[in-house]
Amino acid sequence: MKVLIVLAHPERKSFNGGLVDVAIQQLEMAGHAIDVDDLYADQFDPVERAKHYAHHAFDDDYFYPLNEQRAHYQQNTLPLDVQRELARLEWADLVIFQFPLWWHAQPAILKGWFDRVLVYGGRYTSRMRYDQGYYRGKQAVLSVTTGSPDKAFQPFGRAGNMVHWLWPMHASLYYVGFDVLAPQVSYGIQGGGIRYQDEAALMDHLACCKAAWSSRLVGLSSERPIPFTGWDDWDEEGVLHLTSPLRWRLG
Repeated sequence: MKVLIVLAHPERKSFNGGLVDVAIQQLEMAGHAIDVDDLYADQFDPVERAKHYAHHAFDDDYFYPLNEQRAHYQQNTLPLDVQRELARLEWADLVIFQFPLWWHAQPAILKGWFDRVLVYGGRYTSRMRYDQGYYRGKQAVLSVTTGSPDKAFQPFGRAGNMVHWLWPMHASLYYVGFDVLAPQVSYGIQGGGIRYQDEAALMDHLACCKAAWSSRLVGLSSERPIPFTGWDDWDEEGVLHLTSPLRWRLG
């Protein structure tokens, strides 16, 4: 299996970087090929803007981001950094996104990666979405760290349900066709002077988080993906059919 690890943390020696090292070691031991895509080290520009395009293929006087993405994809003239990221995704069977939760979402550099790399007209169209998405047959998983402990992210915890926090990324990955696996969330990675346990207990906790990730990686590719609805489940207005069993789930 070919595994791409997309790292979105500005410090390679951080705990997020350590989880990348755990994944490399475990996956290489199992015989898989690994590519690490360190967005900060590569100085990936997360902001989509007109200057990324040498010429405006659609309109010289007005920047239409989606139209320019589509036109430059069709002309094989996308920005070089986007072409590099697309080639990495093409190569991979499994994509691991490693990042901390910042302000209720992924870091801006990773959000911008979605904005620029998953190009309109090339990686999604009006019909090439969801279970008809471009990346059908490929898997993706989020490996996420949080500052607060797990109890804070329960449905009635002060931070709210982690399912809701991660839904935008899960939905985006499914939107382009990935089979999205359940996330690996490492809770309680305290920082910034906020402490939930003393140093010795924290070190033990971090070691346990790394061990849990290492153990899960062994069988990751055989896990069942998160269930999503698809084109056959919806009516012409994009609403679940009245006879769909999924309308009758609790929650």
